[in-house]
Amino acid sequence: MSDFLPRAVREEMEAARKLGMRRKSRLRVMAGDDIYPILRVLTDGFTLDADEVAHLRGLIDIFDGSRHLSQCLIVASEVEGHELVCVMKRMTTVRDRPALDYVRDEEAPQGYLPRL
Repeated sequence: MSDFLPRAVREEMEAARKLGMRRKSRLRVMAGDDIYPILRVLTDGFTLDADEVAHLRGLIDIFDGSRHLSQCLIVASEVEGHELVCVMKRMTTVRDRPALDYVRDEEAPQGYLPRL
């Protein structure tokens, strides 16, 4: 059906679809100083708007609003339609405390009572 629509109408429909996808997602990619909204999240990656970024590769950060979620290594990106599909090699979740370098004992006390 879209083959019978005028080109201007098809472009407006595509722009409205992109705008709807951007509004639904709060996820953002930060690559260096550039920030791009994530359109869709896939099992092994995510998609970006191909009009905003033509190629993306390397270490990036993913944010949900202002909250830092993870750090990812992108190994491949290719344009499919109007979307840039980025494939991740690894995704490391950002923690709010440092990693432990020892095993915690399950029977250890959770706290100490003060002396009276």
